[in-house]
Amino acid sequence: MNANGQKRRVLVIEDEALVAMLIEDMIHDSGDEMVGSACRLSDALVLAQETQADVALLDINLGGALAYPVADVLRQRGVPIVFTTGYGSAGLSERFQDCPILDKPFDQHSLEKAIETVLSSNACSSDRAA
Repeated sequence: MNANGQKRRVLVIEDEALVAMLIEDMIHDSGDEMVGSACRLSDALVLAQETQADVALLDINLGGALAYPVADVLRQRGVPIVFTTGYGSAGLSERFQDCPILDKPFDQHSLEKAIETVLSSNACSSDRAA
């Protein structure tokens, strides 16, 4: 929930069903709203183009496919991105180095802090290459 007490709309792109469910629980426990979830690259691209979200949590690796096309769409739409990964920052493309990374496994406090950070800093929310 933001400082004004409003629910933040969170888009979740995660290929592991149990992890996605855990993230959904954390989002709801934080007072926020999950506005969409996808586990495959094709579905994630559709959601990235059509969903109105305040922030997106994006797993870098979706069943062996890198999620950078999804990140490109989100960035073009001005949606801030928090990457989630079990691989650390070494697996992050150079063009997304300004985006925060949430290392798996993470807890609710870390998730809330990452969302607050990306929303307050405007990091990773615009296409700087354009």
